[in-house]
Amino acid sequence: MNSTQSCHIVKRPAGNCEIVPSQEITEDDNPEIIEQWGPFISEGEAIARRVGLIRSGKCQPV
Repeated sequence: MNSTQSCHIVKRPAGNCEIVPSQEITEDDNPEIIEQWGPFISEGEAIARRVGLIRSGKCQPV
């Protein structure tokens, strides 16, 4: 992932969360996305937030 590109965290129907580039979010309304968080400036920030979401029970670990 490019470091200048922002990213989002998306929750899938299985309950796990993935970090995806922002353009994947804005292209279309994806029915596979239950919930989303972001945008985050860096992938590192998104990873840290995803860990927090897993710890709080909002996402399942992969």
